[in-house]
Amino acid sequence: MTLAAYALIGVTIVGSSFVSGIFGMAGGMILLGVLLTLYDVATAMVLFSIIQFAANGWRATMWRAHVRWPIFWWYAGGALLAFAAMRLVAFIPDKATVYLALGIMPFLVEMLPKNWRPNIEWRGMPFLAGLLTTIVQLLSGVGGLFLDMFFQKSMIDRKTTVATKAVSQTFSHVLRATYFASFAGAARIDPLWALAPAFLLSIAGTSLAVLVLERMTDHGFRKWTRWIILAIGVVYLARGSALVIGG
Repeated sequence: MTLAAYALIGVTIVGSSFVSGIFGMAGGMILLGVLLTLYDVATAMVLFSIIQFAANGWRATMWRAHVRWPIFWWYAGGALLAFAAMRLVAFIPDKATVYLALGIMPFLVEMLPKNWRPNIEWRGMPFLAGLLTTIVQLLSGVGGLFLDMFFQKSMIDRKTTVATKAVSQTFSHVLRATYFASFAGAARIDPLWALAPAFLLSIAGTSLAVLVLERMTDHGFRKWTRWIILAIGVVYLARGSALVIGG
């Protein structure tokens, strides 16, 4: 790749980690979208998972005192079951499918009546969230938006939401990287040395986000999350449609 391509990835890593550090999602959609323009699907998914593992892992570490661990353990159980089932299917989506899935997901969630949306604090919901979110992640690459649907009706504050989602998504990134790397010859990360600065950039972006999250209200947190997600969705629907039309 050219120096300009590496610079683009670097800026995207910092920016996407910053956005995810504030809202607990959205940044992943941005980062994966850029990686898909430079790599094939399997390689983009593995690289994305590794970078996001660093960002989410660091975010989970910073906010560890706010994590709802019972939610995470049930989430992990559902995620492992979904991973096993999807590996039996052994499906790798093409780029158009990933972009369209990324783009349409925000609007599907938005269209769902609020009284139909689940609550992560309800019995059995963390397990169901892990099961369904992992399936969505392996099909579209990003499941943070889908997972957020389970938190919208809860009484959990913004810090606990970000912390619990961070540790849950960190686990999911491991599963996604393992899934796509398990297909022989499907994923090729080169050069490997580039992962070290990618980790540092993701941690830097995540750390900067703390300054904003501390000053943001719960109302502002939910309002900005919604509009940013919908805007990104429109861009990816256009990109996916262009790929389908262009063949």
